Amino acid sequence: MNDPLITHTFHIFGKEILFVLTAWKLIGYAGMFMFTGRWFVQMWASARSKRPTLPTLFWIMSMTGSLCMLAYFTLGKMDSVGILSNLFPSVVASYNLFLDIRNRAGRKSITK
Repeated sequence: MNDPLITHTFHIFGKEILFVLTAWKLIGYAGMFMFTGRWFVQMWASARSKRPTLPTLFWIMSMTGSLCMLAYFTLGKMDSVGILSNLFPSVVASYNLFLDIRNRAGRKSITK
């Protein structure tokens, strides 16, 4: 997983920058884009409902993104700062997703 998939050298402002893409970096990038993209989902849902709202997809993307980045920092990089910065958000997102699903199930049983 740490073997280079793509290696490329960039020349920017007279400096040589080496870019190495590994499978772990792909997982980390996927997590980062998922975690960042959740805000666009939230903005879209709020614009649709004309009030601030957090859709279920927001919590799914939060949890998935945090877990991907947690895997990257734990297994790919062994970086304690990255581990700690993604551990808490994954727990919070999981808890909020649990509450959201339970709340939706409760509302469906009331309406029947």
